[in-house]
Amino acid sequence: MTLTLLKGLAILCWSLCAAGIAYYCLHISRQITYVTLADGRREERTLPLIFRLLLPFTPNLRAFTAQPRLRRKREEVQRQLVSAGFDGLLSSEEFLALRILVPLVAGAFWVLGTIGVARIDATVREYALLIALLGICLFYLQPVFWLRRCIKLRHLSIQRALPFVIDLLTLSVEAGIDFMSGLQRAVERRKMDPLTEELIRMIHEIQLGASRRTALRNLAQRVNMPDMRSFAHALIQADELGVSIGVILRIQSDQMRQRRFDRAERLANEAPVKMLGPLMLFIFPAVFIVLLGPILARVAGNLL
Repeated sequence: MTLTLLKGLAILCWSLCAAGIAYYCLHISRQITYVTLADGRREERTLPLIFRLLLPFTPNLRAFTAQPRLRRKREEVQRQLVSAGFDGLLSSEEFLALRILVPLVAGAFWVLGTIGVARIDATVREYALLIALLGICLFYLQPVFWLRRCIKLRHLSIQRALPFVIDLLTLSVEAGIDFMSGLQRAVERRKMDPLTEELIRMIHEIQLGASRRTALRNLAQRVNMPDMRSFAHALIQADELGVSIGVILRIQSDQMRQRRFDRAERLANEAPVKMLGPLMLFIFPAVFIVLLGPILARVAGNLL
């Protein structure tokens, strides 16, 4: 009787814990995360669910992530977060803490799942340790892969939008409008995207008293991509040498359009090479089966 009661209490406790975890996950999944732009507007940013679940626990690791020996690592991560557009939403210390918590928590569930499957399937039992270690390694690398992917997508968006913004600036400057007024008009007419966010931040810095050169340097450092660095350095050089900005913008527009054409041409040339893999894996075996299948069947029939 006592044993049955203890089993019932254990099942009840486990059920309550599972219900609590499920409610917490559901509550966190419904929350929307935002970043505040330089002009006060809020823009939605999506964090992975595992990040949102573990983010409240990151202060517990502050004693480790705030150590002086990790200063360079924190600075590097902070630059990456700025390039990805997550500054203000996710700090470098929180990201380093997530790199520890994600493999610990998700890896623990992965190991428990592997043990459960290994008890059922003998094949999995032989490779259970390898599967568990592989899962933990993947969970450890997941925050890094996620951040790199965010940076890549943001850079791609800026790379596509920058030539059009430069064209608008060129038309405005050649029409007699000064650079800042033309930039503000270009920003006002564009929908909100990564490039618009960065230009709003640059305009805000200039309005707060920073020089145009300083704001352009900060823009190039934040975005950290070749096209933006070329654009910013060209404008800084034109400002220092007194060259007409309209001429510089026209040259930059032509150069970026040519680079964009070169990138498209390079991707088109790489396409046949990338298609070799699917051809070798899927199409060629099917063709060989269709062509050689009847011949092999006839030979096998003659031998039998």
